[in-house]
Amino acid sequence: MNSSSFRYGAQFTFMTLLTTASTAPSLAFGAQADGSQVTAPQMIDAFEGTFGIHPGQRRNHIKGTCAAGEFVGTNEAAALSRSALFSGKTIPVVARFSLGGGNPEVPDAAPAPRGMALEFHLAGNALQHITMINVPIFAAASPASFRDALVAAKPDPKTGQPDPEKLKAYAATHPDAMALTQLSSRHTPTANYYQTTFFSIHTFKFIDAKSTEHPVRWRFVPHDGTKEMTAAEIKAAPHDFLEKNLIERTGKGPAVWDMIVYVGEPGDPQDNPTLAWPETRKHFKAGTLTITQAMPQQKGVACEPINFDPLVMADGIAPTNDPVLLFRSPAYAISYGKRLSGQ
Repeated sequence: MNSSSFRYGAQFTFMTLLTTASTAPSLAFGAQADGSQVTAPQMIDAFEGTFGIHPGQRRNHIKGTCAAGEFVGTNEAAALSRSALFSGKTIPVVARFSLGGGNPEVPDAAPAPRGMALEFHLAGNALQHITMINVPIFAAASPASFRDALVAAKPDPKTGQPDPEKLKAYAATHPDAMALTQLSSRHTPTANYYQTTFFSIHTFKFIDAKSTEHPVRWRFVPHDGTKEMTAAEIKAAPHDFLEKNLIERTGKGPAVWDMIVYVGEPGDPQDNPTLAWPETRKHFKAGTLTITQAMPQQKGVACEPINFDPLVMADGIAPTNDPVLLFRSPAYAISYGKRLSGQ
């Protein structure tokens, strides 16, 4: 990889890492292969050290837009999961679209991953959360490796930019980051939230009516197609356009995504989010998400207070033992608590 592609790939990789550090109760530590560990407070400290503290705001995916709509699941999904998400009924959805990282002033054309967070309101006041980004794999196999990336990406006070030598040192000592670095070096940011495919990153389990477990990953594929920005478009893009474009798009008609579920086979990695599954795996349409309105998050009171903890799940969907997935809940909790207290 040449130096320019490394800089681009590294920047996207570290911004992507910033997408998933998050937060709820069971796993207090994230262990790395070498035995090193990180706590949820240490993870949030790393975010604050790299991006600064912005009182009352999220530590990650700080820049975002609220939205609302509905979801309807399919019979094919209901055969693999007893979740009410796939009942076939219309389910209200509160959504938040965002940019990865803790910088509220990040330009929309920056190589920061686009995020989609969904809260499904099921019968009986049950909730299902789904959080995704626009790349199919993560750049760290453990929370400790992810924290190392955050520390490596901390801007040098003299330049205001990450130290390239520290980024190179991180890459040299963390081979788990290589797959996403290589992937991101071949891609540019997407043109709009509604022209973005969003991926689950992690493996989950669908649990059917007989309590049989099925390993799955999913993606939300837009009816408007996935469009990446050209170099010229990136250069000419205004500082902020994603929110404006989404509000205008939903004003003309709903933005729609199909939920496509991939079913794992024996031997497919379930606990390492840096490893992709073959595209040849059996997959099917599990439902349709329709976003009918969008608004600034300061006005979107339905989305702004939500802690989009990905481990909030209704019966019929369960997590795997992916250490990054399990760590997100306690990290989100620390960030959420600080946000509620105005810190």
